[in-house]
Amino acid sequence: GMHFVAYGPKELWPSEDKMTAVREVAKQTGAIIEVSDKIEALKGADVLYTDVWVSMGEEAQMEERVRLLTSYRVTMDMVKATENPDMIFMHCLPAYHDFETKVAKEAYARGLDVREVTDEVFRSKHSVVFDEAENRMHTIKSVMVATIG
Repeated sequence: GMHFVAYGPKELWPSEDKMTAVREVAKQTGAIIEVSDKIEALKGADVLYTDVWVSMGEEAQMEERVRLLTSYRVTMDMVKATENPDMIFMHCLPAYHDFETKVAKEAYARGLDVREVTDEVFRSKHSVVFDEAENRMHTIKSVMVATIG
């Protein structure tokens, strides 16, 4: 019964065929699945979740991804748009949230800001990124034990 909103540029939205299939499954649980490029769609959100814009092996797409996603960077304005003081921020890590990494520094020197989240949000009271990473670590260990026998 959750209400899920994918917030991002239309160029990255799932195809209408996929959205139709997803919405059919969602009907079984009472879920609502939406895509939007309007920040108002975040109102009432309990969780903001993002990932890196450019994964390893996709470096050639960096300029295009930064162009598409810069206005969707998770900022405190986005947090405030939820109008939920108890919302949490999640990220699967590693994250570009400052310019301390080699990749972020090199990209910035080329005029590209690859940060998908601001440091202000990443280090805020809303952030649970390290709890999320710890939970993932324990889940991975459990899967390893279960598959090893």
